[in-house]
Amino acid sequence: MTQPLAGLLVVSLEQAVAAPYCAARLADAGARVIKIERPEGDFARGYDSAVQGTSSYFVWLNRGKESLVADIKNPDDAALLHRILAKADVFIQNLAPGAAARSGFGSADLRAKYPRLITVDISGYGDTGEYASMKAYDLLVQAESGLAMVTGHPAGPGRVGVSIADIGCGMNAYTGVLEALIERGLTGRGKGLKVSLFDAVADWMNVPLLYFEGTGKAPQRMGLAHPSICPYGAFATKDGALVLISIQNEREWAAFCAGFLDEPDLPKKPGFETNNIRVANRATVDERVGRGFAVLTRDEAAAKLRAANTAYGFVNDLAALGHHPALRRTPVALPTGGTAEIVAPAVIRSGETLALGPVPAIGAHSAAIRTEFKAG
Repeated sequence: MTQPLAGLLVVSLEQAVAAPYCAARLADAGARVIKIERPEGDFARGYDSAVQGTSSYFVWLNRGKESLVADIKNPDDAALLHRILAKADVFIQNLAPGAAARSGFGSADLRAKYPRLITVDISGYGDTGEYASMKAYDLLVQAESGLAMVTGHPAGPGRVGVSIADIGCGMNAYTGVLEALIERGLTGRGKGLKVSLFDAVADWMNVPLLYFEGTGKAPQRMGLAHPSICPYGAFATKDGALVLISIQNEREWAAFCAGFLDEPDLPKKPGFETNNIRVANRATVDERVGRGFAVLTRDEAAAKLRAANTAYGFVNDLAALGHHPALRRTPVALPTGGTAEIVAPAVIRSGETLALGPVPAIGAHSAAIRTEFKAG
């Protein structure tokens, strides 16, 4: 397997999700990632014990890393960390705002001392303004950013079911590091990067925000439906499956009516003619579509939808995801000695077989790293 970031040294003063996500992606690409942990370890180690006694979060986000237990407030450990940073390419931290700087690891000072270093400061709401000091866990940011208000059922706001603010922040940090590495190749100098959970989600909220500011109307919460397209939603089959369909244009609507509903003249009837009319007449349209699904089994509905060339998907539970024909998995070794089959990273590199490094035990590499970087 080619490792495009082989030889890159990353030091990550990290915990929880956002920074570990960024560092994990760098490790997947071949970077050497030294994860700095407290003696009790990253608290994500204790989120659950679902994977053979190891946290599902920790298994997912810490493959391929080295674990160094160190206290940055201890002068000897701080000196050790500086010796490592003198040879490092990237420094990532997601401590509370100002905490790294108070311990002598402020990003601007580090770049002044180590000019080729790329620094990544991850926060909840940035480092300025009245929100800078607020704690910012994933669901709090989903709420503050307005995401929760456009997510869920008409009865009330909802949470996106994964840590989307953390993940989005980590993805942006990873992208920023890759851009900074390209820039450093041209200029020879590092770069300071700042990424917040709030900014990551707010960027994705552009469409509902701009729509609201342009019309004065907030997009409605629709559950498994689309606020401006109809039919676009989930319908139950007679054997209890939920099938979600998406009609994107009038050609697809005509084909669906003829091939699935067996009613080719429906698009000509009042209330069914165009998308805007159907949206205004949503209850009637959905009732008619629902009757078509209610007399079919899941497999029968899928066959008719394929024949009509209608876009559809099943509303799967986690058991179904685990056996999904499109799901790719890859093994990682666990600190307990077993192996877990995690979902493989999304990017497939041509001609390569993916191989991820093991998940480290707390301080598994402390002795070796301290020896490697001992004071000369």
